Amino acid sequence: MRFTEIGQQLRAYRLESGLRAEEIAARLGVSRAALYRYEKGEVIKLDTIKRLAELLKISPLSLLGIGVEYYNRPVGYLERIRQIEETADQMLLVDSAICYLTTTDAYDNALATALSETTEQAGGDRAILRASAEQILGILNARKRVYASRKPSIIAMIPIGRMRQFLEHGLGASLSLSDRARRLCRQAAASELLHIADMMEAEPMGLQFGVLPVSEPSGSFKILRARDRATLAVNPFQPDTPPGITVGVAMITSADEAIAAHQRVAESLWREAVKGAAAATRVRELVQTARID
Repeated sequence: MRFTEIGQQLRAYRLESGLRAEEIAARLGVSRAALYRYEKGEVIKLDTIKRLAELLKISPLSLLGIGVEYYNRPVGYLERIRQIEETADQMLLVDSAICYLTTTDAYDNALATALSETTEQAGGDRAILRASAEQILGILNARKRVYASRKPSIIAMIPIGRMRQFLEHGLGASLSLSDRARRLCRQAAASELLHIADMMEAEPMGLQFGVLPVSEPSGSFKILRARDRATLAVNPFQPDTPPGITVGVAMITSADEAIAAHQRVAESLWREAVKGAAAATRVRELVQTARID
């Protein structure tokens, strides 16, 4: 068994469950320190794996990295993606209006402002949502740090329809925001798309963007390839998804047939994608025609 990978998945599923480390440790009859050691890859008995799986309401096979992983909350999914990205050399993304790993600091600042305003309006759940928001922002920032240090190659395909929606509503489209915060989020969206246009034109090494002018994928997915493994992630959650939301199921798998099927879709989309200077022009025209107050 790969204990390091079991530990990584244990951490992701723990965040997914919403249970604190001390709660899980107490129910298992171990110390919190022992639980953290399991998460760091210490040898763990099969009986303990079974008990953990029962406690976290998942299949033991999922915890062992066999089969399909499912996540109902953004925090568990994002943590698992962060772990996979630590060893990924290539990323193929059919995703949202942006590629989060290449966004600017201004995006993170606007997202933090939007989440903070939302949690302050939450009433009795304010402390829980604030902690969840901080957790998500921490994971997102960690993903960017890993990308900056490793610089895996990225091919990202962005549907033009999603860019239009991004400009219309701004980041945090599903959040209830004040007029001031919504204006900030729309301005941040326009700024990020212009940043993407700059990268499309410059075509930096290891980074390729394509605009999908017609085809609108039915969902977002990414294929992450490391030296010894490829992983498919199908994701209903965007980086600006509200922290407490549970409407949606993300899926992660290394099954060859699933990866091959999505690879074929991505290759077909890439052939029709507009790239380079032509794509940059399309994006800038889109931003110019949008009314950003």
